[in-house]
Formats: sequence, C-alpha cells, structure tokens
Amino acid sequence: MNDIELEFTKIVKENKKTIYTVCYFFSKDTDEVDDLYQEVLINLWRGFERFRGESSVKTWIWRVALNTCNTLERKKKTRVSTIPLSIDIDLYNDTDEQSKQIQMLYDRINRLDVFDRAIILLWLENMSYQDIANVVGISLSAVTTRLFRIKEQLKSMSNSKNA
Repeated sequence: MNDIELEFTKIVKENKKTIYTVCYFFSKDTDEVDDLYQEVLINLWRGFERFRGESSVKTWIWRVALNTCNTLERKKKTRVSTIPLSIDIDLYNDTDEQSKQIQMLYDRINRLDVFDRAIILLWLENMSYQDIANVVGISLSAVTTRLFRIKEQLKSMSNSKNA
C-alpha cells in the first residue's frame, strides 16, 4: 500500500463507529447498512485527496456519510419497494426498560424528516452545536433553533408508529 492508502485506512479504522452510526440511522436492515457503509467509503475515498483540512477529519466524515446516506435515501424513494428475505438479528429485541425507551426514542426520531434526523443524530453523538453547524452546513443559531424545535416535536409525538 502507498502512503495515501495507509493514511486512508487509518482514518477509516479510527472513524468506523461514526460511519456505522450514520448508516444504521438510515436503515435497520443489516444488508442495507453494509451497502450504505460501502457507499460512504467509496465517497470518502473519492474525496480523500481533495480534503483540504479546513475542518476536522471527523467533521468531514460526518458530512460525507450524511450526504451519501441522504442521497441514497432520496433515490430509494423513487425505486420500487422490496421486501427483505430475512433478518437474522434484531438489535432491539431486549425487553429491559432502558432498551424499550431507546427503541421508542429511535421510533420517534425515524419519523422526523431526514435533515432533522441528521441534526438530532449529531446532537446525540455529543457533537458541539458549532460542529453540527459545520457538518450540516447551517449557521450556529439555526442549529440552536432547529434542535429546540426537534426536541419539542419529539416530546409531542405519541408512541404509536403511525402517529
């Protein structure tokens, strides 16, 4: 491997959790998450030599991952829907109270529009408001306002999935 490939591999290994977090937020199907992950890696590789370091590597990865998943989400809506053959694992099969609460939160978050889901995901990852603004490309005050509105919207949602 050359130096660029080694550096890219190192960065991907260090940020694997971040990439999977974004991909998992856009799908619960493990095959689809793997496909999203692969697409994010392709886009990261394509843009790696052009990355100028104007933001942190983590911010750049968040932005590429969110943009990739968001683009694929929009394309998915225009395709004919399919039914997965099987899902071997259910990460939310836990029955303890904390797991139920986390599942309810994710169910509510998944009802938000894609842009709001991205903002709340970044907030849940303990990113600063400024970093969130950098990743999604809006002002700091817009992040503050949107997060307040998103939190209020989540509070007002009922627990039923069809609400």
